[in-house]
Amino acid sequence: MDYKAAGVDISRADEAKSRIKTLAKGTFNPAVLSEIGLFGGMFQPNLAGYSEPVLVASTDGVGTKIKVAIAAGVHDTVGYDLVAHCVNDILVQGARPLFFLDYIALGRMDPERVEAIVRGFARACAEFDCPLIGGETAEMPGTYAADDYDLAGFIVGVVDRKKALTGAGVREGDLLIGLPSTGLHTNGYSLARKVLFDELRLSVDSQVAELGTSVGEALLQPHRSYLAALEPLLDRNKLRALVHITGGGFQGNIPRVLPEGLGARVRPSAWAVPPIFRLIQKGGGISDDEMLRTFNMGVGMIAIVAPDDHHEVEHSLERRGESSFLIGTVVAGTGVTFE
Repeated sequence: MDYKAAGVDISRADEAKSRIKTLAKGTFNPAVLSEIGLFGGMFQPNLAGYSEPVLVASTDGVGTKIKVAIAAGVHDTVGYDLVAHCVNDILVQGARPLFFLDYIALGRMDPERVEAIVRGFARACAEFDCPLIGGETAEMPGTYAADDYDLAGFIVGVVDRKKALTGAGVREGDLLIGLPSTGLHTNGYSLARKVLFDELRLSVDSQVAELGTSVGEALLQPHRSYLAALEPLLDRNKLRALVHITGGGFQGNIPRVLPEGLGARVRPSAWAVPPIFRLIQKGGGISDDEMLRTFNMGVGMIAIVAPDDHHEVEHSLERRGESSFLIGTVVAGTGVTFE
């Protein structure tokens, strides 16, 4: 026997790595000191503009959105989703991205599929000036089915310590400004798939009038990054906190950035909920509370700002082509309540 007979094809892995190198190199900037394929990626950041630089690191995946990508045969979006998600996670603490690494695990090595996934990584990394400096592609027969795969992303960014967003400056009466999402982003797909595919018997190719597109296209809308929209406000110290609405929804994420003794009051009527969420809620008979706990409901990021800065924040977002809506306030108490 040999390794190939056991289910691991090294020659196909080498072909995939060759394709990856070209894509990754297109994301490099002068701070990258190594080539793809070494045991570790080398990066020399320019920290001249920071008085007390602090590294901020995060890791995440895209969950069962991958199942939708596999069913649709579309693999160049989930890589983009993962980078955007990770960029948002460190942005919440005021950090800009420095570099990114990926992990791809597959049941069967498919160089074309791997190339499509990494093409998504590369597109996002180039857009956010976040070089893809390394990663791992693991063929794992017996752990994953032949056509299955999973992704993980790892990001490192930097923020000046005095400008880091910790939530400590949040005060009662501060305003919650919502920024729109482009759909589910990367959370809630297990529930969404159960409702749409199991209960409603739809497929990724099903055309739904209220969506104006197929189910697959609606579910594979990219996870937005809010870096470009919020950078000017970070530079001017106009943000007291940021909340990335991911797993756990509003109830699980807003309290993460609030000081002890403070909660939030949110008005879901303040924004138009995208049709995909209404379809899921109606199809599954899901309560409002469960929807707000599971999905972003059309709000991907929340900026917490002082009342006196409200109009300046809105105008800054408008100048960047970003829409926003006032969705609530910080109140005395704990947790999140809805009105």
